[in-house]
Amino acid sequence: MLKFPEHIDRSKRLQQNIAFWIARVISALIILILILILFFLFKRGIGAINWEFLSEMPTEGMTKGGIFPAIVGTLYLVLLSMAFAFPVGVLAGIYVNEYAKDGPLKEFVKLMTNNLAGVPSIVFGLFGMALFVNQLDFGASILAGSLTLALLALPLIIRTTEESLKSVDDTFRHASYALGASKLYTIRKVVLPIAFPNIITGLILSVGRVSGETAPILFTVAAYFLPKLPQSIMDQAMALPYHLYVISTSGTNIEASRSIAYGTAVILILIVLIVNLSANTLRNYFSRKVKMK
Repeated sequence: MLKFPEHIDRSKRLQQNIAFWIARVISALIILILILILFFLFKRGIGAINWEFLSEMPTEGMTKGGIFPAIVGTLYLVLLSMAFAFPVGVLAGIYVNEYAKDGPLKEFVKLMTNNLAGVPSIVFGLFGMALFVNQLDFGASILAGSLTLALLALPLIIRTTEESLKSVDDTFRHASYALGASKLYTIRKVVLPIAFPNIITGLILSVGRVSGETAPILFTVAAYFLPKLPQSIMDQAMALPYHLYVISTSGTNIEASRSIAYGTAVILILIVLIVNLSANTLRNYFSRKVKMK
């Protein structure tokens, strides 16, 4: 058996330990930064949160009252945008990984998807205003805002789906084909159930992104002060990110505005956390189903 000299072996172990410690320190710093941000927001915003803050309409130009319409509007936008983006993104990822043949066209599609993921959100907002608000005549509405946010989330879902499908071992596909199953049946009954827990990760990341976007909804749906609930998806609505932006930059009643702004930030974080935990529960459920099979 070939052995390295002892001093080389010690050197390799030292390098490995240094690399591990660097990784541990960086991980600890990331967690520390997250804890500091949450502590800062909760310390300044928890005092503004009560039942009235969560359930009442805003008053006096959003410097008093609650943020209930903004909470409802945000949930509408997140859920509708994911309802549009998730099925389309998953189907596109399946096509790219399972059906598209290797070649320039497939590489071009991947390149465009990656480039689309890097487009600034304000560009999506301008595009959504031009297409959905003006061209399709949806007006400033929940539908226009949701479709714009869906376009924003689409590249991330496509790439996550593609990578999840790639991680499925080809032996599962070959075994299914050997038993006489068609390609569609193999994807639907074998490949997709195995990859689906990882595909949910794309959904979680997309929810985190669209729930905090301000620029796209600024052009397509968000209202400055609308103390009522939307009656349909064709109505304009308030949303927490835009509400937070406006209340933070308004020059009236600075102390009251600041307290409401921090409270709004805390509520937005809690909503994202609840949605992510729900998606994680769904992912764990599908993971257990795959293991049981």
